[in-house]
Amino acid sequence: MSSDRAQQNRGKDRAKIPGDFPAAPLTLEGYSILHQMFRVRRRELRTLESAKRDAAIDEASKMFGEMARREDGETALFSALGHKGDLMVVHFRRSFEELAQAEHALATLALSDYLEPTTSYLSVIEIGLYEATVALYRKLVEQGIGPHSPQWKSEIESEIIRQREKISPRLFPKIPARPYLCFYPMDKKRDGADNWYRLPIEDRQRLMHDHGMVGRRFAGEVTQIISGSIGFDDWEWGVDLFADDPIVFKKLVYEMRFDEASASYAKFGPFYVGLRLEPSALGKLFSS
Repeated sequence: MSSDRAQQNRGKDRAKIPGDFPAAPLTLEGYSILHQMFRVRRRELRTLESAKRDAAIDEASKMFGEMARREDGETALFSALGHKGDLMVVHFRRSFEELAQAEHALATLALSDYLEPTTSYLSVIEIGLYEATVALYRKLVEQGIGPHSPQWKSEIESEIIRQREKISPRLFPKIPARPYLCFYPMDKKRDGADNWYRLPIEDRQRLMHDHGMVGRRFAGEVTQIISGSIGFDDWEWGVDLFADDPIVFKKLVYEMRFDEASASYAKFGPFYVGLRLEPSALGKLFSS
């Protein structure tokens, strides 16, 4: 018997998860993330006296340098390509309050008078626990433990604690130091028959597993950070890809669009690509 056939047969013997179980998988949340995109007002900047311009750039470089050296959630700068903006600022922080402080600090810079916001994106690092959720739910079904009972809540809490201890570094990472960033938001479809949210959790778990296997083939070439934005912004997730070669973005996204989770259920938002910009080199972006 082939391994695929054996796996299918084993799946038939597993406890089916009832419809009254929560449909959403368990998740773990980490750093809060704010992406800010700006266009440089070059015409106005050219009219500024060179001494004032240099002072404004020095002030901004110093502040961004301090933010980049933070030990518990830092800030990184990227020179954006294309018409969507010139500067992309990415903040990782422990809370929305800290993101607000970072946003305010940027707004108080003298240089901010020459930065026009084009868009922003708010999200929280999220790790979806589809595999662990389905395994736990099946165990609870077999034990006759119904949803939201005291024992149910205890089992869920124990699993969350166990998973958090296991993958905590992925929830609070450093911003990868790779030179290229590709950021885009995305949704899962809710269109007619292609409605992700109508699928049984077992089916979604299988599709996400297959989707993840595609990404694993690019391990070492791309560092991926997924953040959840349901209730925070206009899309449901944000995706940050960091790489040493931007061509990898094209290859990865292209290949992923052929797996079922993407081909049938994914909707992609606008893409933003930038080159890492050290705070000390900020002046290059404003030279004209």
